Amino acid sequence: MTTSSHALATDATDAVDAISRLVRPRSVAVIGASADPNKTAGRPVSYLTRHGFDGAIYPVNPKVDAIGGIRCYPDIGSLPEVPDVGIVLLGAERAHVAVRELAARGTGAAIVLASGYTETGAEGARRQAELIEAAGSMRLLGPNTIGLVNLTDRIPLSASGALEMDHFPAGSIGVVSQSGGILGALLSRAAARGIGLSKLISTSNEADLDLADFIAYLADDPATRVIALYVESVRDPARFRSAALKAAAAGKPVVAFKIGRSEAGARAAVSHTGAMAGADRMYDALFRQVGVIRAQTFSDLIDIPAALATRRSLHGKRVAVLTSTGGAGTLVSDALGVSGFETPPPDDATAAKLRALQTGDHAALDRNPIDVTLAGLQPDLLRGAIRALLASPSYDAVAIIVGSSGLAMPGLMADAIHDCLPESDKPVLAYVSPHAPQVAAVLNQRGVPAFSAPESCAVAFGAMLAAARPVPTVVAAPLQHDVDTSDIAPGSLDEAAAKALFARFGVPGVRESIVADTAQAIAAAQDLGDRVVLKMLSSTVTHKSDVGGVAVNVAPDDIAMRLDAMRSNVLRHTGSAPERYLVQEMVSGGVEMIVGMHRDALGTAILLGMGGVTAELFQDTTMRLLPPSGGLTRDEALSMIRELKTWPLLDGYRGRPKGDVDALADAIVAFSSMTAALGPRLVEAEINPLFVLPAGQGVRAADGVAVIGT
Repeated sequence: MTTSSHALATDATDAVDAISRLVRPRSVAVIGASADPNKTAGRPVSYLTRHGFDGAIYPVNPKVDAIGGIRCYPDIGSLPEVPDVGIVLLGAERAHVAVRELAARGTGAAIVLASGYTETGAEGARRQAELIEAAGSMRLLGPNTIGLVNLTDRIPLSASGALEMDHFPAGSIGVVSQSGGILGALLSRAAARGIGLSKLISTSNEADLDLADFIAYLADDPATRVIALYVESVRDPARFRSAALKAAAAGKPVVAFKIGRSEAGARAAVSHTGAMAGADRMYDALFRQVGVIRAQTFSDLIDIPAALATRRSLHGKRVAVLTSTGGAGTLVSDALGVSGFETPPPDDATAAKLRALQTGDHAALDRNPIDVTLAGLQPDLLRGAIRALLASPSYDAVAIIVGSSGLAMPGLMADAIHDCLPESDKPVLAYVSPHAPQVAAVLNQRGVPAFSAPESCAVAFGAMLAAARPVPTVVAAPLQHDVDTSDIAPGSLDEAAAKALFARFGVPGVRESIVADTAQAIAAAQDLGDRVVLKMLSSTVTHKSDVGGVAVNVAPDDIAMRLDAMRSNVLRHTGSAPERYLVQEMVSGGVEMIVGMHRDALGTAILLGMGGVTAELFQDTTMRLLPPSGGLTRDEALSMIRELKTWPLLDGYRGRPKGDVDALADAIVAFSSMTAALGPRLVEAEINPLFVLPAGQGVRAADGVAVIGT
């Protein structure tokens, strides 16, 4: 181990030890505690005693002698021992003073609830810097946080009003939220549904401890099986990536609900790629790279972890829907079908087992949903049906509809389902058809994930399918170090120069000539074939077709006329006439693709999609983040190609000739290698369109954008 790596390992160990002291303290000082439990400053002491914290509690308030029967101390210096944690309830103007005193005494961590820091502007940023300086080596949670709740060990270090409830079920889902209010919302919602949580942490401003720190901690926490994240932004992508991969290696799925999706494509970009990538798409790429499952709705942030906490893996898409009420069964089947799941009828042996359970002609046992009409009234019948479906080789999972009959006997229904679980490791979910939160709560408490919306069953199964897949191994393709780019000056390259750059790294362009006048244009057109493309050549006008700077399918005899018309159109739109033009061969018979790069705080991504002038309209794209060093591999490039909705166009759709997919993959790898090799110097780059010709004929870059920084 090198000195630097040893230092990093030591720092990581120290951080885990400090967080352990924060999450499981033996003593807690509450600075600025109020004797009024109805006030925010009065809640932490009240909650610690109410919810059974068995360590030492040290309220600090010079104005009172005791709070809730617990001795109160006038200042931090008077405390009888060094507290593991200090909850600081003072305002932003004074919080740093308490933090400094706690740090001087050797306290492990301080939780600062006050707002008024970086979220408020420059003055707040100054206060936050002052707070960090005051903490020194002591760890900080917050500021602007609601604190944390350790349900496993009954340690509430929070002022959240959600803790007014008398009891919360402890479970195996750890929650880390960058919003304090959301922590309380998740705690109360989970409790109402009978879903147990292990730890809840509000990181908020993340002056010190952040998402990555707590993901890494929960990856080691024996009480946590699933990690749920409420994400506003990832401030340190490298540390987030490392922590998420640690959780994956520990077999703990990470589920993230990321807000701010509307910012995607908000900035105006030189290239199409900049608009189509956007910040939100970059988060998709980051989550994919580290195996994080993205929750699409806020309710998914509870539904998905509840399903994953069962540790039942889904390895196929065949689902048996068992119902005693036909309409609800159809709702679930439809939701599953829309999400790509199959609901095949039972095989003959399974159908025979089901028929043996119920006589008469009420049941529909030869189709799926499997309607066993009396199951809701007879738990033994329900047990038999579930066992038959779990044993069936035709199904990978079972969805059970709990109808109105379950209202009278929720425990019997839940127990009947629960009793069958040990007989198989296949996932079993329940959809509660009537509005009956108490029934869903009982099912969840028995270890049966229960949902109030049919779509939630499909979402949960989808997440279980995703969680069963191995986390992609990030492999970097080696860079092309022999490519010299030292002669490329900073600035926006014109189309010809951009394509010449791409060609240096192995992406071939169309045949073309740069011309300055009509005579040169005629000569070039005659050399290139019966039909050519004429374009203005400019380093300042990127979207040439918008200003009349592109003419396609031009005959050599018409080139002079079309050049004159183009000069007039461009002059009218931009105020200046082009000084140079491109005459290109006319490419036909290919599929137009777009390959681009996008860089932001999360990293650098390569985008692939349907190209041409409609690229932004159709938005058929996929993205991959570049590895920390190197470009994309060929396997990754092929995977991107096959993800596109337009993949069939490259694969011989309806008799079309198959495209040269191998050449396209090579071009993606070459483009990514160029992006990695140029690093921050490459501000923007895009090939649009990249023509994919029939198999064996390669690809051609027909247009390109590149912006080189200093």
